[in-house]
Amino acid sequence: MNQEKIMKRKMICAIVMFIAALIGLFVMAGLYVDKSEEVQETYRAQFKENLDYAADEIDEYLKTEKDLDLHYSMIVSDMGAARSMIFLIDGATEEQKVINELHYCFVKYPQQMQGKLKESAQAMRHITEDLDKGYEEARAVIDSVNKLGE
Repeated sequence: MNQEKIMKRKMICAIVMFIAALIGLFVMAGLYVDKSEEVQETYRAQFKENLDYAADEIDEYLKTEKDLDLHYSMIVSDMGAARSMIFLIDGATEEQKVINELHYCFVKYPQQMQGKLKESAQAMRHITEDLDKGYEEARAVIDSVNKLGE
């Protein structure tokens, strides 16, 4: 009978430990999901901030029309940072393609993109305002670039 009591205590202890471990697992899973959402929000905020910087550089150049090389380099840099951030955002595959292609156009076709700065800035502003037409406007700018050379 003594052996039976010891086995009951061990089983009760094992069940309590299992329940504690299960609760711990659920808590950790909840914390992971919460932190993942927080990180995604940070990526979205940084993406929008970089697009704003690029649009501000375009506006600054259009206002002063001086030192295009400096402003253009900063636009390309900010677009590159925005491109890096959007690739970290989950579920934004089509948006990633548009931003990547827009950045590519800025890098590969600077002469053509200089004539499309105003439209690009407007598209960037609409994207940061979470308007779907921003990506459509960016797509229109990308499609208007002669990729076979000029």
